[in-house]
Amino acid sequence: MKCGLGVLCSFFLVFLVGVPSVYGSKSEQSVWSEGLKSRIDYLIKRSGISRSHLSIWVSTESFADQLQVYDLNSQSKRVPASLTKVITGAAALRLYPENHKFVTRLMSPHPIKNGVLKGDLYLVGGGNPSFVSENMWDLVNELRRTGVKKIEGQVIVDDSLFDSVRFDPSRTQQRVNRAYDAPVGAMSFNWNSVNVYIRPGSSKGKPASVYIDPENEYYELVNNVTTSGGASASVQLKRVPVGKNKERITVSGKIGLSSDEKVKYMSVLRPDYWSGFNLISFLKQRGIEVQEKVKLGKVPGKSRVLSDHESKPLSEVVKDMMKFSNNYVAEMLTKNLSLMGASKERGTMEGGMHRLQKFLTERGWKASDFALVNPSGLTRDNRFSAFAMASLLDDLRDEFKIYPEFLTSFPVSGVDGTLKKRLVGESTKGWMRAKTGMLTGVIGLAGFVKSKKRPLFTYVFIFNGKGSQTIRARELSDEIAYSLINES
Repeated sequence: MKCGLGVLCSFFLVFLVGVPSVYGSKSEQSVWSEGLKSRIDYLIKRSGISRSHLSIWVSTESFADQLQVYDLNSQSKRVPASLTKVITGAAALRLYPENHKFVTRLMSPHPIKNGVLKGDLYLVGGGNPSFVSENMWDLVNELRRTGVKKIEGQVIVDDSLFDSVRFDPSRTQQRVNRAYDAPVGAMSFNWNSVNVYIRPGSSKGKPASVYIDPENEYYELVNNVTTSGGASASVQLKRVPVGKNKERITVSGKIGLSSDEKVKYMSVLRPDYWSGFNLISFLKQRGIEVQEKVKLGKVPGKSRVLSDHESKPLSEVVKDMMKFSNNYVAEMLTKNLSLMGASKERGTMEGGMHRLQKFLTERGWKASDFALVNPSGLTRDNRFSAFAMASLLDDLRDEFKIYPEFLTSFPVSGVDGTLKKRLVGESTKGWMRAKTGMLTGVIGLAGFVKSKKRPLFTYVFIFNGKGSQTIRARELSDEIAYSLINES
């Protein structure tokens, strides 16, 4: 046995001595890092962006510890935009039980007799950020299998798991009807957004064809789009409330006769009524008779579950947020976090933000070193440094139970998410996994870059500067990443 171990040890000694290290000696590392530093300095100078507007950190592994490769204002606190979601995603994966799922239920205190539910049907929201049409269909199909063919009462939406604040004051105060500014609610559906499809009519001058998907009674549609010549399209959407529980969408503009179908994504104003009217639409499609009225209320305590739907695993929900920088998912997860360990409380942004802040301080961040008021980054009030973000990324690499899921949630260069159209060349495609961030005058990129011949880089880039340089700053962040990927 002793001899066997000796042979084995000798084998590994020969192996280690005989294989050149990708790290190199300390002197070789120094020469290499100075060369890379000079290259990044050149790229910054060529960009025309003031160095004072940048915060950059690049490090990689050495034999002993992290090797600092590049540091420019890395300790300076900056507006991070959607880089904030790295914190939200990491905290959700770390704080929730493994494989956690959110549950949406159909419930009622009333009996079912001869296929008739003798009273109201309650749609009970469980805070699922990813509850979409396929899930609603599953929920309704399960109800149909109970034998229900008619509902004598009304559809009542129980949205009480969260508070009633739809747009938290920590978001930027300017409301828009785009999907990225969707409201939150414990009962939410299809990202709280609607799809509007526009197709040209049969000839010039004819009305265009406009469709809402999914179709339901929550929206009234006014189509003012006409068909023009050519292939271009210029279409605008406007929404206004109708009463307290519906909205009207007016679609106007022109679409060319040879234009492809166009799609617009618009957020809703009332997630609770939106979800309820969609439930009615799905019930009717499944042949279940139901009144076309929606009310709000809390499910009675003695109600029973008629059908339920579990969300996809939390790791997949985090991926939805990270890949597409979904602000709505970030806020939904945060309100859910506020409920962990709580009893008889409603999910709030304040409670969730407290948990996110505590998550950071427990990992070594000083309270004075960051400002975190919104979990999505749709604000200019968040602040942290490139170095702090890099330290969190490096720290999470040692968290075996969450790091694989955390890493796969990032957009991949040239492949998917917000990096799908960036670094698409064969020499760069797939070699960076990073979260993006963008506001006017703000660009962020944070994650991991793999050189083909050297160890993994931790790379954080934050630009806070002139709005006119936003696009150029994004190009610079990609140019530095390109340089790291192709480093030899």
